[in-house]
Amino acid sequence: MPADSLLALGAAATEHTFRTGELIVDYLTGTPDEIWVVRSGSVALLGNRDTAGEPVDVVGPGGVFGYLALLSEGAVAFLALAGERTVAIRLPGAMVRSLFTDPSGLQYLATTAWDTIATRAPADRASTVAVGAHVPRWPVFTAPDTSIRDAVRHMTDEHVSYTLVRDGSGRTVGIFTDRDLRTRVVAADCGLDQPISAVMSGPVQTVPADRIAATVLMDMLESGLRHMPVVDRRGAVLGVVEERDLVATSARQSFVVRRAIALAADTAELRAAFDRVDDLVVNLFRGGTDASGTSAVLSVMVDATVARALELELAERPQPWVRQFAWLTLGSVARREAMPSSDVDSAISWADDAELDPGQVRAMAARVQATLDECGLPSDTNGAVASSPRFSRSAGDWHRAAQDWLADPMSDRGLIMSSLLLDARVVHGNPALNSAPAAFSRMSINHPNALRLQLLDALSGKPRVRSLRDIVARRGGTFDLKNHALSPIVNLSRWAGLTAGLGVATTPERLDAAVAQGALAERDARILAEVFAMVQRLRLSHQIDQLSAGQPPSDIVTMSQLSPLSRSLLTDGMREVAAVQRRVRHQATMGVRP
Repeated sequence: MPADSLLALGAAATEHTFRTGELIVDYLTGTPDEIWVVRSGSVALLGNRDTAGEPVDVVGPGGVFGYLALLSEGAVAFLALAGERTVAIRLPGAMVRSLFTDPSGLQYLATTAWDTIATRAPADRASTVAVGAHVPRWPVFTAPDTSIRDAVRHMTDEHVSYTLVRDGSGRTVGIFTDRDLRTRVVAADCGLDQPISAVMSGPVQTVPADRIAATVLMDMLESGLRHMPVVDRRGAVLGVVEERDLVATSARQSFVVRRAIALAADTAELRAAFDRVDDLVVNLFRGGTDASGTSAVLSVMVDATVARALELELAERPQPWVRQFAWLTLGSVARREAMPSSDVDSAISWADDAELDPGQVRAMAARVQATLDECGLPSDTNGAVASSPRFSRSAGDWHRAAQDWLADPMSDRGLIMSSLLLDARVVHGNPALNSAPAAFSRMSINHPNALRLQLLDALSGKPRVRSLRDIVARRGGTFDLKNHALSPIVNLSRWAGLTAGLGVATTPERLDAAVAQGALAERDARILAEVFAMVQRLRLSHQIDQLSAGQPPSDIVTMSQLSPLSRSLLTDGMREVAAVQRRVRHQATMGVRP
């Protein structure tokens, strides 16, 4: 601050003393107009009113708190309590607000763990550690020839809801859970003297102990599993985690909704089940799950709804017909980056020797799309739909088309089609029928010119830095978070992933792979990943506000309605993305690696 401003701020500052446990400020119910500096003692910041809970942050002498609540105009909310006898200095908001929106203030924000001071429960943050830390106890085993009665008795004695089945050589060959007991024993009227091997699930899906718990949770949600054995580097089972070990109550709701979707008996029930997804997304995000995790859960729910719509449509079809095709989800849903506003891009691939009539397949796809429309999942408005001849082909035709796009990317909309098919995930059917991506696996070696065109196309999407500055200066106008902020990052990361031979993956995964291959500088990848996370957080926050207000979600924001912090971060982020694009373009022009 200039010296005269600093003197004025000092004159306006007030000093306050608080007893241990005394409330300093309540940002859960009030809109702040100040920031605080701790002079002595300590201040605990809590995301809810449970004063017995673990604080989300503790601020010591010299520490500052309240500036994020001030800049976000109350969106970042917490309680501040004195952890001991504390002296704190109150600074008027009007005199410090502008400090955090200039370059030096933004640099300060970027170097602090600002998003930890959100309304986030400590239990939710546990998902960011390795899953091995959540293993509750030693695993419970039984032999394959153990009777169902004795195995259930053993589970009861051990107070667990599963038992792993291990053969004489020590190999884990299956798992039996309380759900298997209900569905395979009680519902099927199976005799309790039958061996456990007759009703166990196998083979067993396991996860390494060093995998992040949030990723494991997503795998469990996608597969519908409630138990996951955790193994060490030698493959030895350390224990079994359940979804309740990994998540708080709000995230556990995901499994309830996922199961309701899977059990829907008709279109009406499927629509009713998917109607619960919006509330789930709101609760997850506001309960502390980050934008990436919330978006991934939403993507899984969309995939599950698509799969169930297909199952309902195919219920009367003969099994050979069902097994001869694969339904592909494309775009942000396939990358696990969906938003409430996302539509459903789709495609179909069938076996070359399948006895299927293409017209009947496309008619079936149209009926599935109609079901999804009824559920609130609209089809892609640009025509990327499985009922279209362009997006419904045999596996051989898809592979040949991909090779043609590589040979001549400018014909048959090759660049666009390549980008769409690179983001393709099988949600129903045989994964081997997703044949197009295989053609791109060695693109950097076999088709360098096509890869270069992908880069040029990615660099053609400019972040709206200049017009965004103008909008911010006027504090008016609108801005498209997807097209003008997110798409340039997604497109550049897709090219980066191609250089590393990576197919469908999340945007951060593609950036990491490009760094490992030397195709992208680590600094540039980090910048893109950070801005991507920031934009996704803004998108989700904006759309959740719209859902809560009963409005349809969209990516169009009115700049004057964004908080000063959000406007500043968005402006700074777009400037950083444009700088990365310039560096990548220069390196490509010079023909050198980053």
